[in-house]
Amino acid sequence: MGEAVGMLEVFGLATAFAAADAGCKAGNVTLENFDKNKPDKAESLAVPLLVMIKFRGSVSDVEAALEAAYQKAMELAGVVSKYQISQPTKDTEKMLTISGFD
Repeated sequence: MGEAVGMLEVFGLATAFAAADAGCKAGNVTLENFDKNKPDKAESLAVPLLVMIKFRGSVSDVEAALEAAYQKAMELAGVVSKYQISQPTKDTEKMLTISGFD
């Protein structure tokens, strides 16, 4: 099993970059590739793109990164969801490598 992972899904790519920067400055974490999702009825949203940020590190560093990233994203376009996995299983690790940005 690997390091903890923190996931934050936000509205828009600019928000994702700003939140990722804040998270990386708040905790000793690494940033994995972003993932994207265009939700159903996206044209009705103010920001029609959802971006998933993934932080990796110790549980405490991931918690700090997630909190800082969450606060920054809330100042901008907003947060869809936030979740942390302390000890991802091998199968979960495989799924974490999926990315819509290619």
